[in-house]
Amino acid sequence: FQQPVRKLICFAGFEPFGEHTVNASWVAVQELKKLGLGSEVDLHVYEVPVEYQKVQSLVPSLWKQYHPQLVVHVGVSGMATTVTLEKCGRNHGYKGLDNSSFCPDSQCCIVGGPDCIDSVIDMELVCKRVTASGLGVAVSVSKDAGRYLCDFTYYTSLYLSHGRSAFIHVPPLGKPYSGEDLGRAVKAIIQEMLELLDQVEEKIHCQQHFH
Repeated sequence: FQQPVRKLICFAGFEPFGEHTVNASWVAVQELKKLGLGSEVDLHVYEVPVEYQKVQSLVPSLWKQYHPQLVVHVGVSGMATTVTLEKCGRNHGYKGLDNSSFCPDSQCCIVGGPDCIDSVIDMELVCKRVTASGLGVAVSVSKDAGRYLCDFTYYTSLYLSHGRSAFIHVPPLGKPYSGEDLGRAVKAIIQEMLELLDQVEEKIHCQQHFH
């Protein structure tokens, strides 16, 4: 009896925007692709446009096409000095113009959606485990992904996946980490997330079994 291949889409390497002429998130995703996640994880990589409307069509199409076990988004933050795990996505407050000088009239992701959606993954626990592994890259947890394309993409993904999404913010390259460092960190983080997700699923499966 062979386990089905677990599908993981890591597609949130964003394209360049503003002062980020090289987007560290896309570099981190490409480094992760080189490293791989082992033979049982099927890794699909996408570079996401920094445009609200494109995100609104791309994210649903990925869920529909692959039915992934987990979608992990990676974005860059000029304010970050650590690799930051985002706990939740927020629905309102999108006033910043994107790469095509557009922002949604409603200033929200999903009209009528909840204000905030949490990931099913315990980010504090992931942070604790990765930190304990002595990776040499600092990891922290945040509750605010910044109300721009990162947050917009994360909320959209959380909404569609019922919380089976994650978002990792990385600092710009060289401030202080190299692309290789970021790739290693993202790999370690995703491996912990998949392990936790397996445990969450076992719990759900057991509960269904008893009813």
